[in-house]
Amino acid sequence: MNGDGDFLSLLPQTALTTARGDGKAVALEATTVFAFHYADGVIVAGDHRATAGNVVFSDRTEKILELDRHSLIAIAGSPAIAVEMARTLQTAFDFYRRSQLQPMSLQAKMRALSRLLHDNLPATLQGFGTVAPLFAGLDPATMRPSIYFYDPLGAQFEGVKHAGSGSGSGSIKSVLHFLEQWGSPTPEKMTLGEAVNLANRLLMTAAEFDTATGGVDPLRGDFATIKVLNGAGVRSITPAAQAAFWQEVKP
Repeated sequence: MNGDGDFLSLLPQTALTTARGDGKAVALEATTVFAFHYADGVIVAGDHRATAGNVVFSDRTEKILELDRHSLIAIAGSPAIAVEMARTLQTAFDFYRRSQLQPMSLQAKMRALSRLLHDNLPATLQGFGTVAPLFAGLDPATMRPSIYFYDPLGAQFEGVKHAGSGSGSGSIKSVLHFLEQWGSPTPEKMTLGEAVNLANRLLMTAAEFDTATGGVDPLRGDFATIKVLNGAGVRSITPAAQAAFWQEVKP
């Protein structure tokens, strides 16, 4: 045992993990989600891959979850804990709407997610339950969608034009920044079809540099999970719709 008295340094060495076929054990993680503004609202997208170390655990993981008609969460980190957080928020938002006869404010929704992340601190410190989500919400007063990203301790930050989380998000945020500065059109001026195609291309690009990003290949009919948020609420972009955009919109 380390004799320097540093308890926190021991936690990653003793994390609760998920066993894999070779007898070793590593934590299960969902990776690579992002969001950006397009002409009519916000696109929230993610790949389908969940990993356990260098093992692909699943290429059919859903990471973009609808909380209510006006809010979404994109999960990166421990899928079990992140999905449970989403279910808790869904229940809380629905109960408030039914009991108060009005939807919860955007600020209250954001604080609710911050509280769940803060309450998850013990699992985060032990290394097996880290969650770093994205949140997209619509302000009922302005009907304007906003993007927020969180650290695992619950600190909240607004992504003015875009945000990303997970191991492949670095490449995606770099490309989005480039397009925001020098793109023609810039992402925030793109049509829905252009934005959906961009989301799939971003995930394909990330997969070239990050083995934990995958499950997206439009040429084989494998598309991202994509949802949009605007004044009309949340809408899923189905694989069939994505395939149509892929064929119709010029590269």
